[in-house]
Amino acid sequence: MARSARSNPLALAVLACLYERPMHPYEVAQTLRSRAKHESIRLNYGSLYGVVELLEKRGFVSARETVREGRRPERTIYEITETGKRELHDWLSELVATPVKEYLQFEAALSLLPVLPPDLAVETLKDRMTALDLRLAQMRGALAAAQTAGLPRLFEIESEYVEALLRTELEFVGRLVKDIESGELEGIDMWRSWFEGDVEMTWHPPGEGTT
Repeated sequence: MARSARSNPLALAVLACLYERPMHPYEVAQTLRSRAKHESIRLNYGSLYGVVELLEKRGFVSARETVREGRRPERTIYEITETGKRELHDWLSELVATPVKEYLQFEAALSLLPVLPPDLAVETLKDRMTALDLRLAQMRGALAAAQTAGLPRLFEIESEYVEALLRTELEFVGRLVKDIESGELEGIDMWRSWFEGDVEMTWHPPGEGTT
């Protein structure tokens, strides 16, 4: 698959499931959900069948047989092909090895933060800290439950990663709030001046916009 086509993690998850054993698409979805993979990969039942069809079109999976259980509609069981196995390994290796630029919503919000008055920015950042605290507590509870249930760490690595990201973000936001409230944030006086009088909200990097 061309790199430009490697944009749907659900397709990668389907290949991984079929690498384990042949399944029909509904069973793939059940497997992903039972293993909580929908927490890491957006699982849309409506698009799942389209993903399978695309993988079949590209030769990564093939229909193995069609079965019927009782009065249920016929279901086609798919299996991964040798080409699909190579694609799975190549694609996953690339994702693990190569950092890519991801356009995060919070990053975008921080880039535009000066549009908010400083006091409101602090209020909203504190709201985020509260939400992060809650998510961290939930994540740690889930990790503890998995450990108690005897689930090998191998199958909780992505949860550990998310927990680390949440913890780091919480620490960052806390420092930012402290710097704004204490006045230690460079540029804070200019920021406040935009909302304390009729001051044009403009800023030019050194050497830019001057003659």
